[in-house]
Amino acid sequence: MSAVEPIRKKADIERMKKSLHGRDLLLFIVGINSALRISDILALKVGDLRGKDYIGTEIKTGKTKRFEINNSIKRAVKELVPTDAMDTDWLFPSRKGDKAISRVQAYRILNAAADRAGLNIEMGTNTMRKTFSYFAYKAGVDLSQLMTILNHSSQRETLKYIGITQEQTDDVYRAINL
Repeated sequence: MSAVEPIRKKADIERMKKSLHGRDLLLFIVGINSALRISDILALKVGDLRGKDYIGTEIKTGKTKRFEINNSIKRAVKELVPTDAMDTDWLFPSRKGDKAISRVQAYRILNAAADRAGLNIEMGTNTMRKTFSYFAYKAGVDLSQLMTILNHSSQRETLKYIGITQEQTDDVYRAINL
């Protein structure tokens, strides 16, 4: 399996959004605005986000990660979650019974959308988390804060995760023209 990449251009994010709708668009918006792992995203219930200002969850590490739900997520929940959905309903319901969609289905959704959007990147469910991280870093978020958000143990791990080390190396080679 290839390593997935972040989406590095806001125009490409918009293209992805236009290629998605309903539950699948909500999945993408929550993913790129929360930095949650896909296992944490898929475990969400409607009541975890609807009418809330904060969320606290992280399944993989067993730690509670509390963070403010941003306006993009709030708006998407308001617009994309059916008004008759109960707080106990899955936020990303499967069409196959009372369960959330699977990681594999989330992967398929994102890859199909990337194809429709004409994006040529290695896409996976982790792309959403990496996209959040990439844009946070580019916006000037301190690397140690980003490490905390991602639960990484080193700056090197975080930079590698979001693909910055290679990008920075490439910038050096492009800039030096002797």
